[in-house]
Amino acid sequence: MADDKDVLRDVWFGRIPTCFTLYQDEITEREAEPFYLLLPRMSYLTLVTDKVKKHFLKVMKAEDIEEMWFDFEGTSLKWHYPIGLLFDLHASNTALPWSITVHFKNFPKCDLLHCPSNSVIEAHFMSSIKEADALKHKSQVINDMQKKDHKQLWMGLQNDKFDQFWAMNRKLMEYPTEEGGFRYIPFRIYLTMSDRPFIQKLFRPISPDGHTHTLGDLLKEVYPVAIPNDDESKRYQVVIHGIEPLLETPLQWLSEHLSHPDNFLHISVIPAPSD
Repeated sequence: MADDKDVLRDVWFGRIPTCFTLYQDEITEREAEPFYLLLPRMSYLTLVTDKVKKHFLKVMKAEDIEEMWFDFEGTSLKWHYPIGLLFDLHASNTALPWSITVHFKNFPKCDLLHCPSNSVIEAHFMSSIKEADALKHKSQVINDMQKKDHKQLWMGLQNDKFDQFWAMNRKLMEYPTEEGGFRYIPFRIYLTMSDRPFIQKLFRPISPDGHTHTLGDLLKEVYPVAIPNDDESKRYQVVIHGIEPLLETPLQWLSEHLSHPDNFLHISVIPAPSD
């Protein structure tokens, strides 16, 4: 892969200042103070909120505690989506710190998956990496790795160790020079204004005639309304890791540098703020 390590580091160490407050109807023995945390964009809510749980447990009785879950302005936050994606999708144009509400009762099982332990997060994460490698390399790279290599990817994410993670993830980002890129780009496009969880289809980084596909080419193919016509104002923002990449950016470069640790490009298409 193109070695643009500064970009990889900047993406990995992206943080979102967040204020966690306990839901007003939770039963407490005394007032619960808010809890502030810098959330890593690359991780998952249930993986980095042990401190949040411990903080609120201090003011609650054990019998009043069920599975912890979170919402933002009434929207339940899916723990199996990366934190950065959740913010881009639901809170891009709100003031910081991001204000998240913590619940210990009435788990919304229609909206959220249960997450009883970190092993559930690990299974979800590894399943995504395997799916991504099936698209990129017909699963050859991930299948050639040993179990300890898979564990290194997970431990790198869990413990926020950039070098440990990328020493192994680098292999998943390689491709034969003559091919010019991956077989297909692993991506998901999320829309706030749709009931579909996301859009995903097969899309190659290089066209049959050797043309390098860009982010704009992908959107034209998959969700053309995201691109404004020449005579209209911008209706949508296309956001990856909190930024709006130029539509001319090659998709292969984005896949190598702006994918989440699960090896997918998570792209949010959100309404542009009105002036």
